[in-house]
Amino acid sequence: MTAVLNLPSATQSRPGDGQPHANPTAAAANAAAASFAALTENLDYLDVASIEQVRQAYRFADEAHLGQLRNSGEPYITHPIAVAAQCATWKLDAQALMAALLHDAMEDCGVTKADLIDRFGAPVAELVDGLTKLDKLQFNTREENQAESFRKMLLAMARDVRVILIKLADRTHNMRTLSDMPRSKWGRISSETLEIYAPIAHRLGLNQTYRELQDLAFRHLHPWRYATLAKAVNKSRNRRRDLVQKVQAEVDAAFNRIGMKVRLAGREKTLYAIYQKMDLKHLSFAQVTDIYGFRVIVPTVTDCYTALGVLHQMYKPVPGKFKDHIAIAKLNGYQSLHTTLVGPSGINIEFQMRTDEMHVIAEAGVAAHWLYKAQDAEGTSAERLGTKWLQSLLDIQNETRDAAEFWDHVKVDLFPDAVYVFTPKSQIMALPRGATVVDFAYAIHSNVGDRTTAAKINNEQVPLRTELKNGDVVEIITAPVSTPNPAWLGFVRTGRARSKIRHYLKTLAQAESEGLGEKLLTQAVRAEGLEQLPPDDGDTHALWEKLLRFTGNRSRSELMTDLGLGKRIASIVAKRLVVLLGEHGHRPDALLLTRERYTSHESLSQGAVTLDGSENASVQYAPCCRPVPGDRIVGYLGRGEGLVVHNVHCGVAKRLQHKDSERFIAVDWADEPTRMFETGVVVTVSNGKGVLARIAQELANSEADITHVDMDDEVALDTTDLRFIVAVRDQAHLEAALRNLRRTQAVIRAGRITPQAS
Repeated sequence: MTAVLNLPSATQSRPGDGQPHANPTAAAANAAAASFAALTENLDYLDVASIEQVRQAYRFADEAHLGQLRNSGEPYITHPIAVAAQCATWKLDAQALMAALLHDAMEDCGVTKADLIDRFGAPVAELVDGLTKLDKLQFNTREENQAESFRKMLLAMARDVRVILIKLADRTHNMRTLSDMPRSKWGRISSETLEIYAPIAHRLGLNQTYRELQDLAFRHLHPWRYATLAKAVNKSRNRRRDLVQKVQAEVDAAFNRIGMKVRLAGREKTLYAIYQKMDLKHLSFAQVTDIYGFRVIVPTVTDCYTALGVLHQMYKPVPGKFKDHIAIAKLNGYQSLHTTLVGPSGINIEFQMRTDEMHVIAEAGVAAHWLYKAQDAEGTSAERLGTKWLQSLLDIQNETRDAAEFWDHVKVDLFPDAVYVFTPKSQIMALPRGATVVDFAYAIHSNVGDRTTAAKINNEQVPLRTELKNGDVVEIITAPVSTPNPAWLGFVRTGRARSKIRHYLKTLAQAESEGLGEKLLTQAVRAEGLEQLPPDDGDTHALWEKLLRFTGNRSRSELMTDLGLGKRIASIVAKRLVVLLGEHGHRPDALLLTRERYTSHESLSQGAVTLDGSENASVQYAPCCRPVPGDRIVGYLGRGEGLVVHNVHCGVAKRLQHKDSERFIAVDWADEPTRMFETGVVVTVSNGKGVLARIAQELANSEADITHVDMDDEVALDTTDLRFIVAVRDQAHLEAALRNLRRTQAVIRAGRITPQAS
């Protein structure tokens, strides 16, 4: 069977994949590695029943992979066994080991999730399914952001941390056998390992795996550099063997003198760590002084500090090189005392003091949870460590350049406020949990968000308010004429989307308000006897500068916007403008002045603002009276609200006119409005079955759109008032709809909700 994997990995070769295979006889010679016995020696921490469950999973996997070979020519089952063996060194439970053995069965052998549930139970099937989903992810390792996003997605999708551990074990074995792969694949696979898998291992505290993955990747990514550095380290090791032995003997003797029981272990910096230090700090190999070090493992925390004192009495400490990671543990749980001392011959040597428990955590990280679970029957240590390590998935320190935002986004289910979704081109996007399609659109680009008209999730059409789930593939459909809808503000979750929508609407409102302000000021100066506004050119620029100082605005555009929003009164500004023009020798037209004042008194000013419904944000139609074309109307310039249009009979408008008359302006309807207008209708009906449906149908037949309906609570009464808000073209359209309603069966009365005069 040919494997179909979207995730590039150093996995198996199969018959038919075009890769060369070793001689089958050589593979047969390694058959012992394909037997269950290769795994059982590591399973002594499990009970008999658990070992039998693992054996059943092995048999199933062995049968599923029958006939498949790796590039080395070995039976393919040797890979799942090696992965399970690595998991066993971390003391993972039987379910994890079973999943490790079965981790390629779903993807490569035609086994379904249902088959695994029937055979091994839901928990194991979920683990295998999680691993299979990770294998399907596509990413480009050349883009650091994409690699970082993959790490986020991996942690977010893996609700069970065991999925990540098995995946790391899988990658570790693939890297150990990478030499069997075609050399053309080494670079890509090694880059992936350095950029994605090694940092994950580090973040989870799996330091041994982290170091091994880095060195294996370095060896295959830069073979010549690796070989050169390995040779230099080997020479240095031979030269300094006596020095290291001398330091070890002196330290042993010092602790023996005070009767402290310690375990001293030498530590050598990995080749990749040396190479990184040389590369980042532009050092030669000879300038890297901390290649060697020692770990001093002691019984208690107090002994760590005692050991520090003993060492500082023996050798001089290097200033600024002491770190207390016991009092202040690293965010991934790592604890140790670090100090760098000047040893014999002036060589710097680093010492790390830690307890046995700290050492296990430092090396095994997240996996220490299961190791301590196996040793601690009461589970108290397990509970404590488990909490710490699951928390470490959240509290990820900012240590490497390609993971600076990791902590901000990786929240798994313990802290569920992140969701990770795909674009149709498999780019991964991180959004807050509860984010909608519109949030996703704005996360891609503000232009995409502004032009959004529809969306598909997993190829199905969905409403724009649909909340996204992990793993969704989201496609945004845009149109050049589409604009943001103010209703989107009611459901978007991200600050970016909200600010972009508000910015667009505000910009739109300002542009419209500026146009309205220009109209209002033109109307006001006509009432003062001027035919039109003076232009803002060289001759009148000084005049406009004086006017702006008077109004407190920074520009002519800002002044017009303020006039349109009602923050300035057009008549006051116009009077000041006339005074300034008078200073420059311009006199009002007496005839125009007389005509405008007369018509203004009659509220029929030729300069009245004409409304056709296209004004959007700059003009509001008052909800207290809901005027429609054909009604007599007045305009109120609210403070910062723009122009509010009322019916002349509206009680609210009359009260405002009595209190604030200078803010009212003449408005009139255009001959051909561009849209429908909402107004209120009340229909008194006899209670009965299907009455509401008949009323709605009649309104639809009249081409009046219902936007809201309300009714009395007293359903037991013989009659009920139904209140509708309907959209109509004008007064004549409304009257026609009401006539049709009155002829409808069960309707007693139908009329418009009229504004109450006061």
